[in-house]
Amino acid sequence: MDPALALDVLEERRGTPLVEVIPSTMGEPLLWAGLPSLVARSAAQGFLLNLVTNGTWPGRGAAEWAERLLPVARDVKISWNGATAGTAEAIMPGLRFERAVAGVRTLVKARDRLARRGARRCTVSFQVTAQEANVGELPAIIDLARRLGVDRVKLNHLQIRSPALAASSLRRSPDAIRRWNAAVRAARELAAAAGDAAAPALENAVELRPDPANPAPLGPCPFVGREAWIHPDGRFAPCPHPAAAAGGLGDFGSVAHASLRALWAAAPFRDFVARHLEHPVCRACTFRRPGGA
Repeated sequence: MDPALALDVLEERRGTPLVEVIPSTMGEPLLWAGLPSLVARSAAQGFLLNLVTNGTWPGRGAAEWAERLLPVARDVKISWNGATAGTAEAIMPGLRFERAVAGVRTLVKARDRLARRGARRCTVSFQVTAQEANVGELPAIIDLARRLGVDRVKLNHLQIRSPALAASSLRRSPDAIRRWNAAVRAARELAAAAGDAAAPALENAVELRPDPANPAPLGPCPFVGREAWIHPDGRFAPCPHPAAAAGGLGDFGSVAHASLRALWAAAPFRDFVARHLEHPVCRACTFRRPGGA
């Protein structure tokens, strides 16, 4: 995204109910040239950041990124997919596991140092994409998070964005679901056994029904009408579903040509919000289940 476009949106949102800015949920936001200016503008306007990084801390290293991000962020999530080097590095090629662990230690120390000075305490989280390659290490990831001082572990199911990913899904068969359920039980037991404030909070550690077609009840959409998703070219979307990026939910305009206020209030978006649960994509959307199950 053109950094100027992102800054224009923030400026237009000055004094509005917007409270949080998510720089990216795909790719590595710390590689984007516009991030430092987005961080500075968010701080100036009182917006909090909610950021997901792959934990390699490109360019500046963990210590400098911690100093820049933690005072502005509500939560810094690190994509974390293994408790051992073999698993983590196989899932994320190019990762150096021990270096990533050292980066988490640096981030946590900076978090605690800022909190002791009276600053608002940003949380540090692990965001885990649960899949066949790491399901056996989920409890050990929880234990690693506890030992490192991580506040929360968020478990997300692998989203099948291409046919090649289907064999890695833990929702694809009753046997796969049983492995997920066993890992969830073990993870919850481990967190409870820690019995101290150091145990990380678990999110989406929910057992599933042994039915791939209906693994969990569908709940309300966590995105539509609550969040504004803006693609790199400025297109406005109601949610992060791939169909939205492809225009499959409708054309809601672009912040390159109109203000976000105008797009949010326009008939195409308001009509979609009112009727989104009737849309075939939304009716079956996995994001309406815990962790995208």
